[in-house]
Amino acid sequence: MFNLNQRASGILLHITSLPGPYGIGDFGPGAFHFVDWLKSADQKLWQILPATPIGPANSPYQGVSAFAGSPLMVALEPLIAKGWLPTPTHENFDAHKVDYGRVIPWREAQLRIAAKNFFAGAKPADTAEFSAWCKAEAAWLDEYALFMAIRAPLNGAPWWMWETGLRKREPAVLARARVTHGDEMRFWQFVQWCFAWQCAALKTYANAHDVAIIGDLPIFVAHDSADCWSRPDLYYLDSDDQPLVVAGVPPDGFSEDGQRWGNPLYRWDKMAAEGYAWWIARVTRALEQADIFRIDHFRGFAGYYEIPASCPTAREGAWIPGPAKALFDAIELALGKLPIIAEDLGLITPDVLELRDGCGYPGMRILQFAFGGDPTYEFLPHNYVKNTVAYTGTHDNETACGWFANAPEKERALASAYLDTTADNFHWAMIRAASNSVANLVVYPLQDVLGLDGSHRMNLPGTTEGNWAWRFTWEMVGSEPAKALAAVTRMSARGVVEK
Repeated sequence: MFNLNQRASGILLHITSLPGPYGIGDFGPGAFHFVDWLKSADQKLWQILPATPIGPANSPYQGVSAFAGSPLMVALEPLIAKGWLPTPTHENFDAHKVDYGRVIPWREAQLRIAAKNFFAGAKPADTAEFSAWCKAEAAWLDEYALFMAIRAPLNGAPWWMWETGLRKREPAVLARARVTHGDEMRFWQFVQWCFAWQCAALKTYANAHDVAIIGDLPIFVAHDSADCWSRPDLYYLDSDDQPLVVAGVPPDGFSEDGQRWGNPLYRWDKMAAEGYAWWIARVTRALEQADIFRIDHFRGFAGYYEIPASCPTAREGAWIPGPAKALFDAIELALGKLPIIAEDLGLITPDVLELRDGCGYPGMRILQFAFGGDPTYEFLPHNYVKNTVAYTGTHDNETACGWFANAPEKERALASAYLDTTADNFHWAMIRAASNSVANLVVYPLQDVLGLDGSHRMNLPGTTEGNWAWRFTWEMVGSEPAKALAAVTRMSARGVVEK
């Protein structure tokens, strides 16, 4: 297990942002080449975003399953090598941006060809491996595959609009559906198996090169998900399967209406009565795919914001106590000490800090946030503590260069003075400041290492267009960034120290 208390650094880059010929980054050769690049730059960490299926607006934080892997990340090259897929004709996809409208149907079509050929004539060893994996993962896989199979002929209609027998999970109706949709279920099982062995191969390769994978675990699940459909009793739903209350955060200086995320809220009492078995299973799955994982919106475990479902904004709501340490004690009792990073950003109250520190998890410090306060501000590097993961920015922030170009003049002046830099070298000044800090771990978005402007950001919170689409090419990287990053890393005792 990766030691969170060592000094190390790494890169934040989602799998979908990798180069590759088939429209979106995946577990193909580009991912392995990126591990090689990390090694050349003396980086020990690769942080990705949630690897679950995407949801509305292509967000990886609103997927149809908390357990399944994204079909878009299944690489085609290994399927070609297995003889299950003829080499596809390149579709002239954009190398710098994911066109989800084109990529999703095209890649699903390729996966269906591969699945058909697999079931028609795979080698006995592959068939046996597939069957064994499906049996081992049946607890979540069967429900997910059935959920996806039912949706297919209904044009993706949400589960609460299905016929009553399916919606209410009447045993006889579900039994008939498993027969009717057997072939479609097997397709989705095949896709998940491919995701699993390709993800495992990449993780093994990364670990062999002294690189640990940091995954990302959203706190909530989507209403239209296999999780909510299969266990509606674990959520606050009415008799029509609609949420009574939903998740979000209250109004603040950035949003006068707050943020109404719309996720159904957990019945923590029900989960506690089952020994938090659902969460133990979810964390077990997360640890199959990553060495460490970041829990998004960690404060929601200490106290979460409950918004009446009838309220169109987050103006109306109340803070409700969460499961707190009881949840993490139960998971640790079942699985051992957890390699968790707590995303402790936003409105942080003493109970959140007590939970984070009581569990021993490192929190996060974002350098872009450092220059709007006074010298005691916690995001300034001289105020960091060791048990921290420092970032120049995250997937929700501007790039470092974009931030400097657009920040208020006062913040820009403070940043220039504190970092002793100008616009031309601002991103490297940010990286050096984070790397030289006392924080055990530091992570930089690849965009910051490459000095890219704000047109290359990954996500703009509160918007639904144009996000999650950014990709890079190796021509954008060149040879110098790895050398420069390795030098910074070694000087701050985060990499290999040359003697």
